[in-house]
Amino acid sequence: MSNDSIIRGKPLAEEALGALTLGGFLREVCAANGPKEALVYHLPDGGVVRKTYAQVWDEAFTVARALVARGVTRETRVGLLVTNRPEWITSMFGIALSGGTCVALSTFAKGPELDYALRVAGVSTLIFERSILNRDFAAELVELCPDLATARGEMQSPRLPLLRRAVCIGDTPKGAFEGWNDFLKGPQAAPELVEAIGAEIMPTDRGLIFFSSGSTAKPKAIMHTHRAAAIQSWRWSRIYNVDPDVRSWAANGLFWSGNFAMALGTTFSAGGCMVLQSAFHPGEALRLMQAERVTLPIAWPHQWAKLVEDPAYQDADLGSLRYVGETSPLRSHPTVNCDWQEPMSSYGNTETFTLVTVHPSGTPSRIADGNHGYALPGNTVRIVDPLSGKVLPQGQAGEIAVKGPTLMLGYIGVASEDTFDEEGFLRTGDGGFIDEQGRLHWQGRINDIIKTGGANVSPLEINAVLQQCPGVKIAATVGVPHDTLGEIVVACVVPEEGAKLDEASVRAFAAQQLSSYKLPRRVLLLQESDLALTSSNKIKTADLRALAAQRLAG
Repeated sequence: MSNDSIIRGKPLAEEALGALTLGGFLREVCAANGPKEALVYHLPDGGVVRKTYAQVWDEAFTVARALVARGVTRETRVGLLVTNRPEWITSMFGIALSGGTCVALSTFAKGPELDYALRVAGVSTLIFERSILNRDFAAELVELCPDLATARGEMQSPRLPLLRRAVCIGDTPKGAFEGWNDFLKGPQAAPELVEAIGAEIMPTDRGLIFFSSGSTAKPKAIMHTHRAAAIQSWRWSRIYNVDPDVRSWAANGLFWSGNFAMALGTTFSAGGCMVLQSAFHPGEALRLMQAERVTLPIAWPHQWAKLVEDPAYQDADLGSLRYVGETSPLRSHPTVNCDWQEPMSSYGNTETFTLVTVHPSGTPSRIADGNHGYALPGNTVRIVDPLSGKVLPQGQAGEIAVKGPTLMLGYIGVASEDTFDEEGFLRTGDGGFIDEQGRLHWQGRINDIIKTGGANVSPLEINAVLQQCPGVKIAATVGVPHDTLGEIVVACVVPEEGAKLDEASVRAFAAQQLSSYKLPRRVLLLQESDLALTSSNKIKTADLRALAAQRLAG
């Protein structure tokens, strides 16, 4: 092994993979598992939707035919604003089969965030769910673009100049909205045409766009190839080491790449069944796990805690659970009996469509403990000096840089030379080192991104909102360690002289523009003298984080 901090996975050609387009992936898993149950979704009215793999294929292909008939073509950007329900999955694959690019939009997005995402991603057709958690997305869209309420058929509006039509799942208002059932039963392209389009789609074509907070004030629009999504989807059932009868439960949005690969990828590549929940409610989650005999529950640590706190937890029958890791409190439930090893020793991010290094489930603890895994096939990971970019000697800590087949195409609106280095590596902003066994050790972030409840939050985005709040002179947001969320978002605010600010009013202002997971859990009112500054007059983030933790502890 070289003395440099570089590790490489085995050649990608040596890994057992199927088709490397999303449409090809779906075709293969549906052909292999046609009559098996693929999806279960419990409706709010008590009804239950069940779909076999054959039915998932049929609906996805129908979506593709409808999109092509409405002008969607290669890499046309189609937005998907839907919770975890069957239509998200069949729409995403339908977009892929049509040649379009699926823009995965967060259902947590508030008006300004949604407006930004639609614009930066250039969405021309939007498929959306009308009612989500007491929100009316049709009304919110009309507020962003009033022409949606008055247009007939295809829309052309200076307010959202690239958006042409919106397909509504649920009660459909008048205007430029088309109902879901009308969309499926309306104009359809010939099956032969859609099949021919699918044959032209390349694994390296753009297939998906995800949004992730980064070091800029606005979320980054991350472009991924079909190949990246397909590779990780094939991999995850092996990483989790699940059997073909796995029944997974997921309430976290598939519009995040981690949930896409871990839930959808794992289940479909194994030939199992996904039990979908639109939004996380612990009592309903426990009911679903019991009723549908879930074997693999996928959640974040703060959600495990909510499940345990629910009144129904103690009397629940969770005996079907087989894939519960040691860090989950569900492992201690009296009806749970399993010894599965969750693949926690791993490293990756949205830009790499989840993992680049991992120890799969079943790896001996003497190998997996205390590090973050070996490089997956096709990947190269190296440790570089954060300033010069020079590769460091083995064992020396620096910045993690990655390259491989699941690395993103780039960020929308950002030049490639401002994203990748001269050799095509992404400098991640994370710190770590590589040991003599060729294992990566992640040590934390060099930058200031806050990781809360499994989501990335940009302090700059929150600061930009808080600076608009009347009476705020300075706003600086940090992440403070938390037992279950990892970190909580804490806003440190210096009021203008004479301003009457309190925590509740600042949070209420921010809540109008920020998703719930970005909303500061706490707001600390400070004096300007409390802020430690660098020689260039910038706030010392580490010092502020320590001060915030001290104030909260007090």
